[in-house]
Amino acid sequence: MPTLRNSIIGPLQELLSPSHAFAITAPHMRDTPVVTGASPNTSPTARVDASPKEVAARTELHQMETLTLSDQQFLTGDAAGKPVVISGHLRIAQGCAPFPAVILQHGSSGYAANIEIWSRTLNALGISTFALDGFTGRGLVEVNSNQALLGRLNFILDIYRALGVVASHPLIDPSRIALMGFSRGGQAALYASLKRFNRMWNATGAEFAAYIPFYPDCMTSFMSDTDVVDRPIRIFGGTLDDYNPMSNCRDYVDRLRAAGVDVSLTEYSNAFHAFDNPLAARPAAVSPAFQSLRNCKIRENGDSLLMNAETGRPFTYGDACVAYGAHLGYQPVAAQAAREAVETFMKSLFDLD
Repeated sequence: MPTLRNSIIGPLQELLSPSHAFAITAPHMRDTPVVTGASPNTSPTARVDASPKEVAARTELHQMETLTLSDQQFLTGDAAGKPVVISGHLRIAQGCAPFPAVILQHGSSGYAANIEIWSRTLNALGISTFALDGFTGRGLVEVNSNQALLGRLNFILDIYRALGVVASHPLIDPSRIALMGFSRGGQAALYASLKRFNRMWNATGAEFAAYIPFYPDCMTSFMSDTDVVDRPIRIFGGTLDDYNPMSNCRDYVDRLRAAGVDVSLTEYSNAFHAFDNPLAARPAAVSPAFQSLRNCKIRENGDSLLMNAETGRPFTYGDACVAYGAHLGYQPVAAQAAREAVETFMKSLFDLD
């Protein structure tokens, strides 16, 4: 495939070149096109001298086939789930291909504003992004108030399918693809690193260069969950988080470190859940209908069942440990610190200027 990849990169790279002008006209602005990447001969009234680096040079919408599975089906490798088609938004950064890329997985609220912010932040570094929508194709809007609507491990399969799309794209370097996820998506980003899950469900032949979960749910322990791929894991969260408490992640990080894993947990003492979402409440406010597993301890047993460690019975969202109500809110200081930390990490990971 290298010949095909090279034959495609050339024409696309030429289209992304600053010497080409692109007119993007909204329906209500048909007579006033916005021109970016304009040539020196462009009329001054329509010219933008320097486009912000956070503006994507090209965007694409991709559909991909995946499955809706129960957690036990996922854990046993049972592919007899319900076929479904989901989508992802690819933003190609400005610069020269092939690009590094980051796959972004949303949380229980769906494709929220923080996904847009992170896409722009990463694009500004010259990193392309692929933001997954795991809900719309499944007829879902959110699952905060009813987490049982979707097995929590489905996003891991979706992420592997997305990896196949991104790794095969002619403008992306398949060896430089990282994964970021948030809340439920953070849990998926964390456990997508397990070698066992990669063997069972990742048929792409590609591997992620790094795993970056934000405020993930760490309340579940899986079989062999310290046997992860040899790639860095960087976890971010708020110490005040009462949706997915960081105390559970500290325990898991300790176990990973004992196994020799390159992992770190960065906590922001003044931050609640979703602290990086600029459209979240400020100050943080309680969302009373949101289900939280903060009081639960869930363990996978030898039969690949998720068990409530307290009752010794299969876990359900009707269990007494399931709590309602959690604080969510934007914390600009923590958000800025997290952006700077991720930028520094990405520059080192992808050897960016």
